[in-house]
Amino acid sequence: MSKKSKSRATNIEPTAPQEPQSTPQSRPTGRRKVLLTSAAAFLLAIVAGTFLYSQSPSAASRPELASRHAPTIGDPGAKVHIVEFLDPACETCAAFYPMVKQMMADNPGKIRLSVRHVAFHKGSDYVVAVLEASRKQGKYWQTLEAVLATQERWVINHTVEPALARQAIAGVGVNFEQLAADMKAPEVEQRMTLDRIEAAQLKVTKTPEYFVNGRQMQTFGRQQLQRLVADEIAKAYK
Repeated sequence: MSKKSKSRATNIEPTAPQEPQSTPQSRPTGRRKVLLTSAAAFLLAIVAGTFLYSQSPSAASRPELASRHAPTIGDPGAKVHIVEFLDPACETCAAFYPMVKQMMADNPGKIRLSVRHVAFHKGSDYVVAVLEASRKQGKYWQTLEAVLATQERWVINHTVEPALARQAIAGVGVNFEQLAADMKAPEVEQRMTLDRIEAAQLKVTKTPEYFVNGRQMQTFGRQQLQRLVADEIAKAYK
């Protein structure tokens, strides 16, 4: 299971977001007070949500989301850009990745995906370096899908086992001698450092974290991500 403090809880059921425990409904009060307070809180939530939605900065105004150095898949001309901050050892990242790929398949030419790496799990920086180095052999996406699909084999007690991670990508066809050399390349460390810095600037503290055309989900879940992407597609392709 993913590290609770740094990765999303693996709640992948398409359920509506739950009300925070601190809302008036969770405290035992008189019936009339509960109804009045609940109504007021509900109205305030709508107003606040509308304000945040309208004030969400675009990708153009957030240079840390430009992701020019990040691996990107999809039509370069797609008007909907998903930027995902991903820890390869994160269980929820592995669970959500196929859903993102399916959304892209269901909307051909309309979505492109850029992946940014953050290593929150112990030893995950090793796998991030593997992913970055695999780009030199043109094997990034094959390597990413291989490590996510076999994650339970090389993440033991929330810790990455490098030897097992190497075994997991044996079928990808990378040259391991070249991979080991490329993992030490200055540009690999530079890209990893840039992702760490920009994740911190964006206050990314859990994975996966998604930004769609610069907009971040206010709450996390399958339905929330699907709605956000669908909304951006509707706006971009009227």
